[in-house]
Amino acid sequence: MTESLTESTGEADEPALRSRIFADLTPLRTSPDYRRLWFGNTVSWVGQGMTALAVSLQVYDLTGSAFSVGLIGFCSLVPLVVFGLYGGAIADTVDRRKLGLASAFGSFVLSVGLVVITVAGVERVGPLYAVVALQAVCFALNSPARSSMIARLLPAEQLPAANALNSMTSTTGTLVGPMLGGLIVGWWGYRAAYGIDAVTFTASLYAMWRLPSMLPDRVEGAGKRASVMDGLRFLGTRPNLRMTFFTDMCAMVLASPRALFPVVAVVWYGGDAKTTGLLVAAPAMGALLGGVFSGWLGKIRRHGLAVLLAVAGWGTAIAVFGLTRQLWLGLIFLALAGAADTTSMVFRNTMLQAAVPDEMRGRLQGVFIVVVAGGPRLGDFLAGSVADLVSPGVAVTGGGIACVVAVAVLALRWPRFARYDARDPEA
Repeated sequence: MTESLTESTGEADEPALRSRIFADLTPLRTSPDYRRLWFGNTVSWVGQGMTALAVSLQVYDLTGSAFSVGLIGFCSLVPLVVFGLYGGAIADTVDRRKLGLASAFGSFVLSVGLVVITVAGVERVGPLYAVVALQAVCFALNSPARSSMIARLLPAEQLPAANALNSMTSTTGTLVGPMLGGLIVGWWGYRAAYGIDAVTFTASLYAMWRLPSMLPDRVEGAGKRASVMDGLRFLGTRPNLRMTFFTDMCAMVLASPRALFPVVAVVWYGGDAKTTGLLVAAPAMGALLGGVFSGWLGKIRRHGLAVLLAVAGWGTAIAVFGLTRQLWLGLIFLALAGAADTTSMVFRNTMLQAAVPDEMRGRLQGVFIVVVAGGPRLGDFLAGSVADLVSPGVAVTGGGIACVVAVAVLALRWPRFARYDARDPEA
């Protein structure tokens, strides 16, 4: 009988152990709307990753210029920054379901447009740049609406699990999409990659179509149109929310070594383009694993402290990466940095969803897009400049140390952030 009791207890403990280790799937089980939205976003992210690589390859085929390929990023950055803020204001004004549906349909039409451009044999890069810019506009309108929906679909205690699942969506698209894109372009050409991307958007369209109406809650007496400036003024009076952006900027601006990966691959590891590919993939793989093994995140209540430790962990891992001269060791520390970034992202997003009133969620998510889009670009510029003036090692290790120091200074300046408790969200 004792043995039976032990075996029964052990079997009962197994699901609990799995839930503490692996990603918490409760949001997918309890909310059909969230489940459809998550699946549709995952499929469409893979398609977008395919298209991003295919456009880069096609631009290079047409021009033979690395500079022309680099302009693709500029064409997407400007609309993301400009329309990220206004997209958030629109999401706080109209039915978020309709906005998400319209912007997803726009992305679908643009993917079809890429098919038409390719089939027509257009050999100019201008139309490709125009489509990329318009795709960024659609993303900047869609993302605040979609992110603002999560807190309406799920209870507060499930938000960390949902954000961990969302991180797996974006990371899967970043990893799998370009790999599939390269294979499909190699086998069937650009039109096939763009056509598959268009098909994948139907999953996102279906998920948006099935959602209930999601008009934002409005404060009594507020105007009909949400103001970008009102959102920024609200952020200016909420130190905990500001800290979520400041800490992310510490990581992305001060300790973002991705622009140096081609140089590092050759100078430090004696490698080539394949080595660069491994360096690029390592943080994404770490981020994906961070999402897969995220079951423990839901047990954390001190979200602010978790963000500070995660960003400091990112900076530490990047600093140590800058000291490595063995490829396998460097990849490990880049993967650890990626896992730390997932942890930070989960809690920052959860704070933005839980501590922000519904009528402001879209605008704060718009600011989030601007930080996410602009921060890494500033980081690329800073890392490249320091590497040219001093050395890549100083740029990488010095940037990691600067990130840790900056986070420590912020924590001392705003000590309430470390005391933030998810049971009593305070903006």
